[in-house]
Amino acid sequence: MSAELVDGPRTPAARPPGAGLVPHRLPVLGATATARTGLAAFHRALTAVGLGHYNLVRLSSVIPPGTAVGVGRVDQGPALPARWRDARPDDVVDGHHGDRVYCVYAEHGTDVPGEQVWAGVGWAQRVDGQGGFFVEHHGPTPEAVTTDIRTSLEDMTTDEVAEFAPPEWVLEGVVCEGDPVCALVVVPYAVVGW
Repeated sequence: MSAELVDGPRTPAARPPGAGLVPHRLPVLGATATARTGLAAFHRALTAVGLGHYNLVRLSSVIPPGTAVGVGRVDQGPALPARWRDARPDDVVDGHHGDRVYCVYAEHGTDVPGEQVWAGVGWAQRVDGQGGFFVEHHGPTPEAVTTDIRTSLEDMTTDEVAEFAPPEWVLEGVVCEGDPVCALVVVPYAVVGW
């Protein structure tokens, strides 16, 4: 995954953490978690994908032109490491504790024993590489979430003049066995400091 700067210095090693790199490949990351409160379960799911130390800024789900979308990180590491101590690699968007991460996400939680929760993010991209759309849904079953994702993307791309590739999606789900649970799918775009 390569990246380009939104603002600031033009080389990753020279820029301060959180300068706002926009990746050329957006990773779709998923996790489930359990904790003693619903909020703590959400935080644990964010931590599981490497985003627990950022403030989330939710985006309206448009994929920029020239941007690939892929499941997970290329190196299978966390989405955004807490802080690099050495020179920053070109393929990692990073920042400091408390920075803002712009992202698209779906999350669903419950504290009802026996209840399952599912979250999913789907996407469709133009075949000419000029962008696309993400959609975020949650529900009680993977079938319900998949149906909502497919229906939303069908309706959104039908009105477009451009041709779109077939839709793709990532789902996460979990059954509550006592303590609150959270299912999360998130797509981080860029980190910006304060």
